[in-house]
Amino acid sequence: MLILSRKLNESIIIDGNIVVKVLRIDKDTVKLGIQAPSELPVHREEIFQAIQKNKQLGINGSHAQRPSGESSVPPKASGSGGTTSDQ
Repeated sequence: MLILSRKLNESIIIDGNIVVKVLRIDKDTVKLGIQAPSELPVHREEIFQAIQKNKQLGINGSHAQRPSGESSVPPKASGSGGTTSDQ
């Protein structure tokens, strides 16, 4: 873990495209501004953990669901062994 000290309006830059800036300092709270590419998700830790928990529940609770890309419509009976083409 890297530990840094920053003053009001000072920033750190991560990987050349993520900027974390100290916007306000109150008694026991620091307000940070984060600039990151839109394709990079940025979450508070408790939100991130909730997302991960929901994903895990979805994976564990979906044993009856079909993997993505599979149709819920059964294939037509044919002499080809039941395989279908993705044309």
